[in-house]
Amino acid sequence: MKRRSFVAKSGLSTLATLLGVDIVYKELMPKGYTPVALQEIDPFALFKKDEAMVVLNDKPWNMEAQAHLLNDRVTPNKYMFIRNNGLLPENIEESSWELKIDGESVVEPKTYSLSDLKSNFKHYTYQLTLECGGNGRSEFNPPAKGNQWTIGAVSCAEWTGVRLKDVLADAGIKDDAVYIGYHSADMHLSRNPSKEPISRGVPMSKALQEETLLAFSMNGEAIPLVHGFPLRLVCGGWPASTSGKWLHTISIRNKVHDGEKMQGSSYRVPCETVAPGETVTDEDMCIIESMPVKSLITYPKSGAIINEGKVLKINGHAWSGELKIHMMEYSIDYGASWKSAALEKAKNRLAWQHFNATVSFPKKGYYEIWARATDTNGNKQPMVLPGWNPKGYLNNACHRIAIKVV
Repeated sequence: MKRRSFVAKSGLSTLATLLGVDIVYKELMPKGYTPVALQEIDPFALFKKDEAMVVLNDKPWNMEAQAHLLNDRVTPNKYMFIRNNGLLPENIEESSWELKIDGESVVEPKTYSLSDLKSNFKHYTYQLTLECGGNGRSEFNPPAKGNQWTIGAVSCAEWTGVRLKDVLADAGIKDDAVYIGYHSADMHLSRNPSKEPISRGVPMSKALQEETLLAFSMNGEAIPLVHGFPLRLVCGGWPASTSGKWLHTISIRNKVHDGEKMQGSSYRVPCETVAPGETVTDEDMCIIESMPVKSLITYPKSGAIINEGKVLKINGHAWSGELKIHMMEYSIDYGASWKSAALEKAKNRLAWQHFNATVSFPKKGYYEIWARATDTNGNKQPMVLPGWNPKGYLNNACHRIAIKVV
């Protein structure tokens, strides 16, 4: 998607680039710009994204990377995908921001300022892989409804914050607690304040993991507004929808959280495999938890041309939800044979792992390089599209790039 024509009329993109999104909000509101106008300005400038990123829609904003943009070991903001369900929150004041811990299974409801969180709890930093559950949806047939993500709705940024488990322990957790649910400040598309665009959660076992953070920093800086400023829940290895942005409440539940996007087909897949296009009842759908094994070739860009007799160095990343990657392979003959790629250890648990290989080709012609990861439980990526589901989730088919040898 190219920059929209209304950007020139709004005159906001340059200011957004210079000042940063949080300051833009404060600077523009007194000048007579409406909240609606702020939802419609140039996303590349406002969100500080590279112009090679691909915008899928603008209400709400959703944007993905291309494979070659994700070559960094730690994903910078300019290449991070955006997945929103509602409109960006407005008039955020960091100094007065609060986080409430409530719910049926909290011992004592408590409210913390950002200063409380930063001052009273130990800080931790982790590289954490976040992937949209619908990444790869565009390949499903019959087509699945939703954003038609290709391969770029994944990232591994460095997040800093406090452990959720430490804050929950401070408030107290009753013995009957089974789940947490989050509530955020983004607005429903209807702008009806009584409706939440999304309110998801995770079981207590995930909430209490060491790497589950209440994050206030991304890549060493304040989290950009579009990624959850000033406070975000980060649950690495699970669908990124569990990592609630603009976080103001965590509810400790005595049942599976029943917030928006927790029922029906949202972030759920058939508990048993079904035929393509088959109708699946709600009771036969299971909530997505740990994401499947997957990999991505990030160098070179698909379509590269090399001279006959030359070798080609490739690299990329692999990940598998809660698990580690055990083996990385590549093929240049459409999966007929596979060769090993060098695989590095993860920086920390729930971070993606980097791989590389030196590829040689037997003669001139067109080739495809396929990548296949295997995790520590022996799960391998399928070479073709995995089982169909109504919302097109969990496509972890082998990534491939085109190469021409001349």
